[in-house]
Amino acid sequence: MTPSRRPPLELIGRHWLSGAQAWADRRRWRACAFEVLMFGIKQGWACLFGGLLLVLIVATFLWWPEGAVIARYDALVVGAVAIQAGMLIFKLESWEEARVILLFHIAGTVMELFKTAHGSWVYPEASVLRIGDVPLFSGFMYAAVGSYIARVQRIFHIRVRDYPPVWITGVLAAGIYLNFFLHHWLPDVRGALFLMVGVLFGRGWFWFTPDRQRRSMPLLAGYGLVALFIWIAENVGTFARAWTYPGQEAGWAPVSLDKLGSWFLLMIISIVLVSLVHRPEREPR
Repeated sequence: MTPSRRPPLELIGRHWLSGAQAWADRRRWRACAFEVLMFGIKQGWACLFGGLLLVLIVATFLWWPEGAVIARYDALVVGAVAIQAGMLIFKLESWEEARVILLFHIAGTVMELFKTAHGSWVYPEASVLRIGDVPLFSGFMYAAVGSYIARVQRIFHIRVRDYPPVWITGVLAAGIYLNFFLHHWLPDVRGALFLMVGVLFGRGWFWFTPDRQRRSMPLLAGYGLVALFIWIAENVGTFARAWTYPGQEAGWAPVSLDKLGSWFLLMIISIVLVSLVHRPEREPR
């Protein structure tokens, strides 16, 4: 596409970016600060789906009228569908990515049905659009993670080195997923799963571009940081009564740090599912 055919908003954005980069390059501290700013902007853009969904959750908690015709949870379902449709209409996600995100939705809903049946957490509000005790918006929270992982790889031009064979990561992801169910009857093998993750991904690094220069980070550090931010979002979600854990019935309390480990393992499942569409690409040496 030639520059003259670019949409006007994109031309404005590119013009602003070129000017900002030229201004930042005049001082070293400016360049560092601008790179951090661009990293934050790109991260925010990558988690657009999850960010908008979290805004909906908080906004409906604060302002949803008591006695409304539509239940709050049902409104969240409609809002989540609208966000997903907008992502596709405006080509912020491809249809291939949407199919993988659908797998997140299905896998997440199945886990929700199982976990709520065993009292791991509850959805305290009534609704119509639900399966058993699980409102349908819950699957979109897992889909938001899939959307982020798919988009962040494109936005940051992520490439990897020493990434383990995809088939091995698939076996590991299947084992992690099964353990979330089986540990209710069998010994919890989470410790062994963490060890396997360390063995497989410990040597791996990924490269990314916050602004113009390529940066690198260990794979495990990147996965851990994403899990941390999901845990923070989970605290916001439970504060807004989207769901509650045992011990939060009488009032909100911070989500246990133990959940960080769960989210870290779920990150491995997420990375493997997205690799079905975006195969890990190797960073040249």
